[in-house]
Amino acid sequence: MTLKFEITKSAGGEFFFKLVGENGKTLVRSEGYNAKASCTNGVESVRKNSAEDKRYAQKTASDGRPYFNLTATNGQVIGTSPMFADAAACEAAIAAMKTGAAAAAVDDQS
Repeated sequence: MTLKFEITKSAGGEFFFKLVGENGKTLVRSEGYNAKASCTNGVESVRKNSAEDKRYAQKTASDGRPYFNLTATNGQVIGTSPMFADAAACEAAIAAMKTGAAAAAVDDQS
């Protein structure tokens, strides 16, 4: 699966990135960054940390749907996945990130 990072800028001036799969679905998205350089650093942190199992914190939303956070070595959340229909879909997204995030291209739409 070929993944890509999309960098966007909100109307409020914040920069965001998301990692999307070939099907266009978001695997993980960032919080807002005030500076584009910080957003780019977030992308690099996802690339660096995505291959390690211990960087994924699987969670359950209040409605029971699974999702996950990807964390950096310092424990900070780099990105949060969307809610998935079931645990298998969540696991598939993690597996795709482990194999494809490091080589994902960047599409800067900001």
